[in-house]
Amino acid sequence: MINLCYLGNMVTVERVQTGLRIEKNVLKVLKGLAEYLDISLGDLVEGVVLHSFEGKAPFSEETMAKIEQLRAVYGLTLTSADAHRLEEGR
Repeated sequence: MINLCYLGNMVTVERVQTGLRIEKNVLKVLKGLAEYLDISLGDLVEGVVLHSFEGKAPFSEETMAKIEQLRAVYGLTLTSADAHRLEEGR
């Protein structure tokens, strides 16, 4: 079902396919969150990045609570402190 209030506000973009590599539990949480929000994984990632580029928090308190549930379910223990310090196992 299309929300008609958005129709006049849509922005046309050109999307490209990418070979993004990502830690497996991060991906599981992102996929679960996208399903919960009923949006595509790509739309979720775009939204997070666009909010981050402007220094804005991308999620409400309710969504953050869901993220914490998903982190527990999928065993995601990585935090922002781990960013840029990850290496792949052999």
